[in-house]
Amino acid sequence: MEHRQLGRSGLRVSRLALGTMTWGLDTDADGAAEQLTTFHDAGGTLIDTADVYQDGQAEQILGDLLTHHIPRDEIVLATTAAARRKPGPFGGGASRGSLLAALDDSLRRLQTDHIDLWQLHAWDPAVPLEETLAALDTATTTGRVRYAGIANYAGWQLATAATHQRAHPTRTPLISTQHEYSLLDRSAEREVIPATTHHGLGLLAWAPLGRGVLTGKYRNSTPADSRGAGPLASYVEHHRTERAARIVHAVLTAAEGLGTPPAHVALAWVRDRPGVTAPVLGTRTTAQLKTALDSDDLTLPPAIRAALDDISAPDQPTTQP
Repeated sequence: MEHRQLGRSGLRVSRLALGTMTWGLDTDADGAAEQLTTFHDAGGTLIDTADVYQDGQAEQILGDLLTHHIPRDEIVLATTAAARRKPGPFGGGASRGSLLAALDDSLRRLQTDHIDLWQLHAWDPAVPLEETLAALDTATTTGRVRYAGIANYAGWQLATAATHQRAHPTRTPLISTQHEYSLLDRSAEREVIPATTHHGLGLLAWAPLGRGVLTGKYRNSTPADSRGAGPLASYVEHHRTERAARIVHAVLTAAEGLGTPPAHVALAWVRDRPGVTAPVLGTRTTAQLKTALDSDDLTLPPAIRAALDDISAPDQPTTQP
């Protein structure tokens, strides 16, 4: 698998990332082990998790696997601090105390002494940004974190945070951001992607398959064994619109012409968009993961890419980097 620099940093990651949002929910420990082995064998290195996934269970599963299945130094381990508000003096969202406590909990569950990429899950308007970002500085200077990123920040928030960190040489620069990005959701192109390009951040695109809708499996009904029929039904329903149906039809037509699954078309489109370092694969099963990994060999012909660009164009004007 091809590897890319993550933002303006020396960290190299696989151009497809393995997400773990379903681990401990739709994917049990054995299924997670199969996925991790399959991903590693394909040359994948970037594994993305979060402390909020199943209240830490996904991190716990991943920590066990990195202890017994895959060498820790062959994986770029990324996790996210969700800055949840809880009772008590250190339950203050993205406060310094809350974030550093969350980091220590993640390290314990992941059974490691450092995180390769530690990400702030969301902007917290109740805490001064300087305090939130100071937690990143402490985390890196104490050796618990190697690189820092953010997730789900608006364009102006991203620019403000990146500028603050690069304003002083002792602060930890941001190297990446996570944002939803697919043929069904191109809102990142308005402000987020231009901001990442200007400030030298790599984009990790979550939900690159439009929360599963771009595979075409929800075109006529909801399969009983799908995510759309389970606890995450509302997550999938978000993209089941008339506009989405037109885009899905275009993806299916392109896939038929290329003789490849629609997931390959959707993933290749995101993977090679300007500013994107890696789509984050949120597959529930090893079979789904293998299908997604096979997309690494596909490069969309210019005519097909142009047609997909046209039909998925956002309603509002976008700014291309």
